[in-house]
Amino acid sequence: MKTDKSLGSVGRVASLHLHPATGGDPFQNVEVCDFVPGKGILNNPRYFAKISQSGRPSRRQVTLMEREQISDHARTLRLPEIPPGAVRSNVETFGINLIELIGQEISIGEAILFIYAPRDPCARMDTVCQGLRELMMDKRQGVLAEVIQGGRVTAGDSIVLRPSLEPLSV
Repeated sequence: MKTDKSLGSVGRVASLHLHPATGGDPFQNVEVCDFVPGKGILNNPRYFAKISQSGRPSRRQVTLMEREQISDHARTLRLPEIPPGAVRSNVETFGINLIELIGQEISIGEAILFIYAPRDPCARMDTVCQGLRELMMDKRQGVLAEVIQGGRVTAGDSIVLRPSLEPLSV
């Protein structure tokens, strides 16, 4: 899907997922998440309030991926589907091209996120299906975001591109 940045393109939250307490376990599907500025998703044990090696809060606070992209990967791998949460993303979306929004802010439910980079798919993707990790390279893997403004996000919530603030010319 082509994103029209001038109209504040709209997508939706397809599903929400939290990391498990034990690494490698399946993600927990949830209907509602509370996003906390500079920290991530409350009750997300792996990344909430994580500190980077530099001693600063980690920018990797939320991962997002499009259900359309996940479905394309399933078709390519000849799978009937890849279930929600299996690609280990916190927010699965539909109706919006996230890769095109790198460097932009989005409103998602009550929260505001800054999308800052493509997601680097981990080796666990090949445990879903051999070859999935390779398919998730080169702008087909979702994105990483940091929480700018906190708030509640619910499955089905709208995702809207926030207008860029252009500097005033003097």
